[in-house]
This record gives sequence, C-alpha cells and structure tokens, in this order.
Amino acid sequence: MRRILFLLALSAILPWGAQAQRELLSPRDLEIVLEKWPNAERLSTGLWTQLITPSNGPKPERGEMVSVLYTGSLLDGTVFDSAKDPTKPFTFQLDRGKVIKGWEYGLLGMRKGEKRLLIVPYELGYGTRGRSPDIPRAATLVFEVELIDIKPRSLPGQ
Repeated sequence: MRRILFLLALSAILPWGAQAQRELLSPRDLEIVLEKWPNAERLSTGLWTQLITPSNGPKPERGEMVSVLYTGSLLDGTVFDSAKDPTKPFTFQLDRGKVIKGWEYGLLGMRKGEKRLLIVPYELGYGTRGRSPDIPRAATLVFEVELIDIKPRSLPGQ
C-alpha cells in the first residue's frame, strides 16, 4: 500500500517538474534563435542566454539594487527600448516584481561587469498581450544587458 501511495504521489509531482523544463519558445522563434545565436544556452527557467563579455565580479542577490545598461529588441532586430548612457543606467531592486521575469532570472545569474544576451520567451516577458505599441502579442524579446553595479540591501536602521 505504501508503495502505491508513493507512486501516486510521484506521478502527481513529475508532470509539474517536467513542465518547468519545457521549451517556452515557439518552434519558429526557436529556429531563429538557434540560427542567430548558436552558442546560446537554455536555462531551466526557459530563458535563453549567451555570454558576451565575461567578468569575475560578484553576483547580485535577491533584494539587492542593480544598475544595468541595455538594449531591447524584437527577434527581427527592431529596437523597442534602451538605456545606454553610463551616467543614467536603469536601476531597480531584484526580486520585487519591478521587471519582467526574464530579467529577474537572467540578472541573478550575471556578475558585475558582465555583458549577456537574454533571449526572453513571451511567457517570461510581456505575455500574450505584449506592450502596445512597441511589443507585439506573444513576442520573444532579445536584450543585450551589461550589469554595471550592485548595491547591497540596506538593513533597517542603517
């Protein structure tokens, strides 16, 4: 009886775990990504990433403030947003829902001084709705991101 209950519990858990590993890019978008960026790697989150400039700097942790320079484009190369001025980087707190999930996952794996390509499936980006007028529905997004600064969380009373 224990064995049957164990197998039933396991069968309920396995499909959930397998779903986390499924490909989030559409077949058409996957073909484009593999052709344009053959060295890109898929993370377990479904995010695709490719190292551009390595670094030995520290990695940010959840809740820390990060500053980045970036260019965001669609798969066809159309740029929809950017922050490239080092005196005016885009700064936000990690793991607080301030940016799309693709950025959260990608930046948590980066090091200060590193530049990466983040290829974000629509499920980790702006979803099926997109962001009018610049990002169409269910769009795969491509970001070239450079992590230029990490500020540790401040503790209450500091």
